[in-house]
Amino acid sequence: MLQGFKEFILRGNVIDLAVAVVIGTAFTAIVNTIVASIFNPLIGALFNAENLAQAFPVEIPTTSGGTANLAFGAVIAAVLQFVIVAAVVYFALVLPINRLSKIEFRKQKTADTATPADVPPTETELLIEIRDLLAHRPSPEGNHSLPRV
Repeated sequence: MLQGFKEFILRGNVIDLAVAVVIGTAFTAIVNTIVASIFNPLIGALFNAENLAQAFPVEIPTTSGGTANLAFGAVIAAVLQFVIVAAVVYFALVLPINRLSKIEFRKQKTADTATPADVPPTETELLIEIRDLLAHRPSPEGNHSLPRV
């Protein structure tokens, strides 16, 4: 039982996943700070609000006679944050990895495509070459070539 657990933990993909979660969490904190500190105030300033979360307040009456506040700006801020995270992940991770994969694929493709000089002749090609050499060899009877069959 412990041996199976040890094998599971020591697999490379488990450690890679753990590292990805830790880095992803740290990266999310950076993106959240950039969105909350830079983009939200800029967009909020366009709509005359302190930040984006307060940009589109809507008050609706409740059944008890009070009001409820709908924060459409907060939803827009969350969507904006998602788009920024997706763009950064795409341009910083996915695009370079895809480009490197294409380069590696091309290298493998050119390595797999050997030139004719690199490919040894087939058995049939060797037999044809031997036949042609024998046909041009002088025979003991003084005939300079063997009759072709």
